[in-house]
Amino acid sequence: MAVDPRGSDLKAFLAGDPEEPVVMLNLLRFAEGGRESYARYTEALRGTFLERYGAQVLYAGDGDTALVAEDGQEWDAVLLVRYPSRRAFSAMVADPEYQQVTRWRTEALTEAVLQPTRPWTAAGAS
Repeated sequence: MAVDPRGSDLKAFLAGDPEEPVVMLNLLRFAEGGRESYARYTEALRGTFLERYGAQVLYAGDGDTALVAEDGQEWDAVLLVRYPSRRAFSAMVADPEYQQVTRWRTEALTEAVLQPTRPWTAAGAS
């Protein structure tokens, strides 16, 4: 299962306006014992990388009983992280210091979704 973005994923992500702000939806499924490893990762993010790249955690919480989902679509945790631009997100994941701590995220998860989002127009639809 997918956990980390690949180079081709990041290239497609940057094909959009690189200066456009983005809110990244994170859906996480933890490996056994993975919450502790993920906690180390988030501590490093909050201590260094979010500030360095102008990112902000808008929401972080545990998944609850799914109301509308197929079997296996439940998630252990959900995060929304706002980045000032697609370029800022890309720069963060390319940062050699970040790459030293991202291993905690990788070992913590069995599956993940990183879904970039854009705000709807004033009319309420894209």
